[in-house]
Amino acid sequence: MQLDMRVAALKSAIRDVPDFPKQGIVFKDITTLLKDARLFREAMDLFTDLCQRARPDKVVAIESRGFIFGAVLADRLGAGFVPVRKKGKLPGGKIAHTYDLEYGTDCLEIHEDALQRGERTLVVDDVLATGGTAAATGQLVGQLGAELAGYAFLVELTFLKGRDKLQGNVFSLLRY
Repeated sequence: MQLDMRVAALKSAIRDVPDFPKQGIVFKDITTLLKDARLFREAMDLFTDLCQRARPDKVVAIESRGFIFGAVLADRLGAGFVPVRKKGKLPGGKIAHTYDLEYGTDCLEIHEDALQRGERTLVVDDVLATGGTAAATGQLVGQLGAELAGYAFLVELTFLKGRDKLQGNVFSLLRY
């Protein structure tokens, strides 16, 4: 099957939810794709192919839906898996990065021993919207001295221009 047809099949499985989480937003609900074993496998096959050229030593996935894709990618790419979590969710020594949101701030943390200097690192999440969370995760990777091999997203909402906040390679499978 052609790539365009394969991507179209995945897109058709994603449900639009109007006015979620607030009025005027059309939320891309990926759970409708995830519940179909065949489509989830297809998505991961295509996503793995897309991300192979990053050649990561570690996949750094963003809480929480990023864990779904990051763990599978890490396994398939032969890389280690590193979770980035909201403040207060990781045990042990960690570093934090606080960043601005549209209305307020947020904070992400990573274990201070999660990455070694120079390790090639791929940052993974489910959706690239405005790019703030991914950029903050990239900052954490840099603080630990790892090399940022790129960012990878199942879905990119191109009209929000989140890619503009990210430096380096940005891989996205489904673009809206």
